[in-house]
Amino acid sequence: MNSSSKRALQVIIPLGLALGLFWYLYKDLSLDQLTEALGETSFFWVFLSVVISLLGYYIRAWRWQVLINAGRKNKVNLSPVFWSLMVGYLVNLILPRAGELARCAALNRVKPISMGNLLGTVVLERTVDMLFMLLTVFLALLVENHIFVTLLNELGILGGIWNLVDKFWPFILIGIALLFIIGYLVFKGLGRSQFVQKARHFVMQFMTGFKSLAVIEKVWGFWLASVSIWIIYYLMMYWLALAMPVTQSLSPSAVLMVMVMGSIGMVVPVQGGIGTFHALVAFILLYYGVAEAQGKIFAIVVHGSQVLTIILVGLLSVWAIWYLVKKLKPEPK
Repeated sequence: MNSSSKRALQVIIPLGLALGLFWYLYKDLSLDQLTEALGETSFFWVFLSVVISLLGYYIRAWRWQVLINAGRKNKVNLSPVFWSLMVGYLVNLILPRAGELARCAALNRVKPISMGNLLGTVVLERTVDMLFMLLTVFLALLVENHIFVTLLNELGILGGIWNLVDKFWPFILIGIALLFIIGYLVFKGLGRSQFVQKARHFVMQFMTGFKSLAVIEKVWGFWLASVSIWIIYYLMMYWLALAMPVTQSLSPSAVLMVMVMGSIGMVVPVQGGIGTFHALVAFILLYYGVAEAQGKIFAIVVHGSQVLTIILVGLLSVWAIWYLVKKLKPEPK
């Protein structure tokens, strides 16, 4: 199989799965139900959510700029960083996870920064995002713990886990200890192998990248921006909940739970979280008394407003990058 076929499959397979799940979720939803719900939707709140999402993208671009400019003499302006970031979001709608490479390639065309350097900043940025996501999940677990317990009980997971631990806890402890011992001996025995040395080198580079956060300019601004991004995610979801009558009564903690489930749906490697986002949001809303059909429509409004924003701003960003690259080319004599 040649490279072109592989790239085509990387687009077709995830897109097919996403569209298949989306069709399965919405095959029983009538157009009348959708139009009636949209007619009751306050697009003032939808508009506000779009506006603040743009602020979130701007802050994310500023944070990326801080990482890029760390230790650089020739600083990069915010404008090309923002346009490149939005190009990446647009590409992610076509090919999952390719947007990270695309935004680096877009910025590389405008500024002479190595792809390796740019990719390193993206990995670090995404790692920080993952840490904040885990913290957000933990916060949701604290404030909505009864929902988690209900879910686990209904799935039979909580009781099953407890029974296994109760019956086999000595063997579990022995097994964990043996794994640590075997892992240590294997790692020590293979310490001179090229693979382990490369692994150690990668870990050292990774840790060095984290340490660089302490020496970047505006370090407090970096962490404040990281917090602000997730606050903005929450406000987007909260304002969209206010936009529809069926979700207006959701408590702030319930909105947090919906946001967490939606974020998990977006992590799944399909184009733009299509299907997975809708399924998880509609699923968790059932536990807050929102009918399945209404939950699916709410998911469409949330996801659709953001996808439309990314498409419009992303296409504008493609043009902006093209224009900046064109300006860099010398005029023909």
